[in-house]
Amino acid sequence: MRKTQVGILGATGLVGQMYVKLLECHPWFEVSYVAASPSSAGKRYSDAIAGRRHMAEIPANVRQLKVEDASAVENALGECSFVFSALEMDKAAIRQLENKYAENDIPVVSNASAHRWTEDVPMLIPEINYQHLDMIPIQRKNHGWKKGFVVVKPNCSLQSYLTPIHALMKGGFEVGQLIVTTLQAVSGAGYPGVDTLDVVDNVLPFISGEEEK
Repeated sequence: MRKTQVGILGATGLVGQMYVKLLECHPWFEVSYVAASPSSAGKRYSDAIAGRRHMAEIPANVRQLKVEDASAVENALGECSFVFSALEMDKAAIRQLENKYAENDIPVVSNASAHRWTEDVPMLIPEINYQHLDMIPIQRKNHGWKKGFVVVKPNCSLQSYLTPIHALMKGGFEVGQLIVTTLQAVSGAGYPGVDTLDVVDNVLPFISGEEEK
C-alpha cells in the first residue's frame, strides 16, 4: 500500500521530533517534508537538530530531508498531502500561518493551542467526538477554502483523562465531579535537558496560560 506523504511544521522542536518518532514505520503515513524556523531552513534535518536534545534516533528516511522555512508555504506544495503542526510561535502568527497552509489546499492537523478557541475549528479526541469533523465543510465555506482545513487536539492533560472518563460514562457510570491536578514535571514547559534527570525536584506549580485551556 502506498503511504500518504505528510509534512511536519516545527519539526526541529521537541513536539516535532516526537511526530517524527511516532510516524516512523507508520502503516499509513510517511514523513516527506519537514519545516521549521528560518535559522534551520536549508539544513539537513540531522544537522538542524544536532546538539539539541533528541527524542529518539532519527529515522533514516527523515535524516537526509532538507528543512524548509515553515513560513514559505509554497515549498510544501506537491511535497505532502497534509501537515502536522508543532509550531512554536506567537499564537496569532500560528493561526495566520496554519490558515495559509489550509488556504493553499494543505490540511493542517495542529498540536498547537492557537486555534483551540476558534469557533469553526474542531478540537478532536477521535475516540470521543470524531463527528465534529462535520464542521470542516462549514469551515471551508467560511474561508473560501477548497481542500484545506484546520483541526486541533486538546491540551495534553485533557486528552489524557477524558478518554477513560468517556469510556466509564459509556459503560453506565455517572461522573458528577472531577478534581484534576497536573504536575508539570516533564511537560514542554519543564523540559530543560536529560530525560532521567528532568523528574528530579522538577515540579512547576504554575504555568501562565495553562488553566485557561
